[in-house]
Amino acid sequence: MSGKPKANKGRSLRSSLSINGRIEVRRKRWYGEGEGSDCPLDRLLDEAQATISVGVRELCCRLGIAGGSFARSAENLKRAAMLSMAEEKLRAVVESEGKAVQAASRDEQLELDWSAAQCKTLTPAGEQVSRIYVSADGVMVPMTTAAEKMKRRGTVLKKRREKPRKRGRTGLPAVKTGSDQRYKQVYVTAFYDQEQDHRLVSVTRRDHRGLGKLLKRDGARLRIRAADERVGLVDGAVCLRNHLEGLPLTAVGLDFYHLGEHVHAGRRQTFGEESEEGKQWASHALHTVRHEGYEPFWKKLTDWRGCQQGRAQRQSADGLLHYVAQRREMLDYEEFEKRGWHIGSGPIEAMCKATTRRLKGPGMRWDADHAEAMMALESLYQSNLWDGYWTTTVYRRI
Repeated sequence: MSGKPKANKGRSLRSSLSINGRIEVRRKRWYGEGEGSDCPLDRLLDEAQATISVGVRELCCRLGIAGGSFARSAENLKRAAMLSMAEEKLRAVVESEGKAVQAASRDEQLELDWSAAQCKTLTPAGEQVSRIYVSADGVMVPMTTAAEKMKRRGTVLKKRREKPRKRGRTGLPAVKTGSDQRYKQVYVTAFYDQEQDHRLVSVTRRDHRGLGKLLKRDGARLRIRAADERVGLVDGAVCLRNHLEGLPLTAVGLDFYHLGEHVHAGRRQTFGEESEEGKQWASHALHTVRHEGYEPFWKKLTDWRGCQQGRAQRQSADGLLHYVAQRREMLDYEEFEKRGWHIGSGPIEAMCKATTRRLKGPGMRWDADHAEAMMALESLYQSNLWDGYWTTTVYRRI
């Protein structure tokens, strides 16, 4: 294109923070009279996120989700890569990238290298089948409340009033809406194979309807219908069970550990905390449901209920009977073990801990969207999609 150099020198300088240090690019721009200019390189250099390279952003995210605080992550960044970045800048980079991960997942830009049909395993009879597990759980995350935000704002305003007003200062920005509770629930979902070599972990701070949409979306991405066996495992919460049953599953099971917790709670209320008789009863009851089935287990519970004399003991027994009766179809452990299926939801419990580890440090409080973004980054790592995201999805976005 014919033309002349652009006169504004300030716009010809671009600075980018890379893994090898800060890089400055000086170049002339050309434009046609009455037409302006349109150069792909100019658009790339003008991207706001291009001021920090992909390599630096990845390193910030690695340190951000692994460190105990953003301040410590900034120190580690300087020590490890000789890159200086303010704590708040690093926080902004990490949280914005977490939101970008959520958007990429929502738009199905994260490329999976496996599907449900590829989750091959052997049955106890030696037959090869494709099997995939589905699980979900809710985890409580510490939030910054609206009252805490207003209190902080009042402290900042007081400090500003005590200092001479600087020229050009226009006051504080608008307050971001805080949470109405100290802790809010975030849902974690996981699809995985028998050996957990393949895993897809996702999070959402939406309500149970958002959880249902997330499960259906990830199930469709993995083409779950193509698997020979599709097994759901949950802790027994009604909303979790309902949404799992909305998927095309072969069976839905109640996590055996959670059933055991309810049985032992009933045992403590009726026999006493340290009663050996009670411990033996609970152990035998759990052995019965696991190896003999629901009907013998139910009879053992009703016999136990009939022996209770006190009102509190009867109420406790009734609570356990009600809990078990509501989940009758989920207690077929004999069939689960016969087919080689898991009876515990340990993998989803582990993912709940992994995705919230960074959020639950001493004194930590989060905005809901930032907490979800941090969990999304950890979910990306736990799903073995980290490298693919940084080498493919990020460049496509830029």
